[in-house]
This record gives sequence, structure tokens and C-alpha cells, in this order.
Amino acid sequence: MAYTTIDDPSEYFHTQLYTGTGSTNAITNDANAGNFKPDWLWIKQRNTTRSHRLITSSFSSTYLQSNLSDAEASNDVVNSLDTDGFTLSSPASVNQSSGTYVAWQWKANGGTTSSNTDGSITSTVQANTTAGFSIVTYTGTGSNATVGHGLGTTPQMYWVKRRSSDEHWQIYSEVFGGTHTFQMSAPGDPAQDRDNRFNDTAPTSSVFSLGSHASTNGSSDTYVAYCFANIKGYSKFGSYEGNGNADGPFVYTGFKPAWVWVKNADTSSTSYNMLDSTRDTSNPLSSYINADENNAEASFNIYDFLSNGFKSINGGSTFNKSGDTHIYMAFAEHPFVSSKGVPVTAR
Repeated sequence: MAYTTIDDPSEYFHTQLYTGTGSTNAITNDANAGNFKPDWLWIKQRNTTRSHRLITSSFSSTYLQSNLSDAEASNDVVNSLDTDGFTLSSPASVNQSSGTYVAWQWKANGGTTSSNTDGSITSTVQANTTAGFSIVTYTGTGSNATVGHGLGTTPQMYWVKRRSSDEHWQIYSEVFGGTHTFQMSAPGDPAQDRDNRFNDTAPTSSVFSLGSHASTNGSSDTYVAYCFANIKGYSKFGSYEGNGNADGPFVYTGFKPAWVWVKNADTSSTSYNMLDSTRDTSNPLSSYINADENNAEASFNIYDFLSNGFKSINGGSTFNKSGDTHIYMAFAEHPFVSSKGVPVTAR
């Protein structure tokens, strides 16, 4: 059996850098093969304080913000999601003249959705089972329920956001099961026992569970869930234990990472941080952006990206606090070994 089914991860995930113009601005992806129409587009201005903008093809007339609990807002920032990128409007949040930006992009099903009746709530799903990613929208009931996710395998992580009104982002990680969740738009929030978010229940290969809390299942409220499953050679969702020194833990992913999101699960006042191999093209990786803050890009030597994973190179509380659990998401630049048995080289 081949090591991986995805030889070029840029078919499904891509990081694009661009400079704003202050007027209509068509951004063309420069990936090897990832000139796809993005289904989840996440934009952040790098050179100044500015909220994140997240556009989803299932409901592209609005956007969400990862650093805020706000309800969805009318999309005045992205004119279109294109076959090879996206076209921007003029707002400074995504297109300030001479501003520098990063756009992370994931491919689901090209915006094509279908009804899913696997759960007690009928959901609307666009799923990319090859890449282990689905976008799920649903309407809450206010009582314990299940929702079909369309992946055909059990997800290791999912993010849920109430769209119709304010509520924090709720994050499920397999590391903690259904008992503990994270609130990404509440800066510094560690894992907490919140059984009424996901009903103390782990997902299955067809559904995830909801409790009765308004953040995930308020009566008649609308929601989106972004669901992720491990795909060998392409994506990995897990955790590592910190040791508190510069010779930090090595995390095996089975690929050379393109993007890593990490959160100290045990310590408050630690942000959700994102690094990628496009902004930092060589080791060490130091350019990080807080998913739960509007801060400009900051710099601090954090990781080395290696051919088969990443390694912490600092002892700070956010990325490597001794004895603390750190959860992570990672997507690949290249699998450790291709389907033809060709190994990747280190950076």
C-alpha cells in the first residue's frame, strides 16, 4: 500500500502571500498544483493590528472572525472565490494599499453542498474525503443532538461557530474527548470541562454530538462546523508534552509541515498560534500570528520544520511549557514519502 494518497498537498491546502492595492485586487495562487477555488479562505493582515477575515464558500455572502465572538457579518471584503484564487474588494482589512497579508486556503468540494441526514439534525455538508475536511452548516434545536459531518471517518478535531449571533468559537480535540472544549475567541482560554457543548461524547465516522448550550446548539440558531480527520502524509491533529527547554520535543507528523496551529491546553493567557513555511522559508520558524487576537505578525524562534514533523526550539509557556499538553493541527508541504516511494528532503 502506498504511504500516502496525496503526493502534492497544495492540491488541497495553500498559503498565499500578497500586498494590498486599495482597489479591486485579483489574487492568483502560486502553488504547485493548488490553483483551486478555496472553500475556506482565511485572511490576516501581517503588518498591523487587524481582525481576521474568514470566508466560507457554503455561505460566502458573510464572513466570520476567529479573534471575535461576533455573529457573521456581511461580506464586503471578498468579491469572489475564483478557480485559481480569489478577488478582493477595497476594505483595509484585506486590501490596504501596501499592506502585507497572508491567506490560508482549504479545498472542500468546490462549494457544492448536499443534505446529510446521518444525525438527528439534518445538516448541509460539503466534504473532501480525500483531504479529510468538511464544512457543515446546521440549525440548532436547543436539546442534545447529533450532526452528520460527511467525512466517512472519525474526525480528530472540529471547530463550531454560531453564525446567527455572538458566541465564542468552540473547539473539539480528540486529545480531550467530548468533555473538554476550547473557546478560541476568548484569548488565553485553556481546555475546560464544558459537557453541554459536545454532550461529553466523542464523534463517530458519521456524526458529532451536541449538548444544549447556545454556543453549539441554540434553538433555531445557525452554525458552521469545520471538521478535520488525519490523512497520512497530509494532515495530523494531536498533542505533545512540553519540556520547558530549548531542546524541545519532536512531533512526528509523517510529512514536512506547511502550516502548524498550536495551543497550550493547560495554561491560561496563552494564545492560539499559527506558523507556516511560506512566511518563513527556512529554519527556524519565527513568524507567528495569533488566531485569537488581532495583533500584527510577531517574531520569536519557535520551531524547526523537518522532513517528517516539527521540533520545538524554545522553552516558553505558549509552545513548550514543561509538563503542559499542547494541542496542534498540521498540514503538509510534502509527504515524508510519496506514493511512489520517493522521500522528501529536509529544509
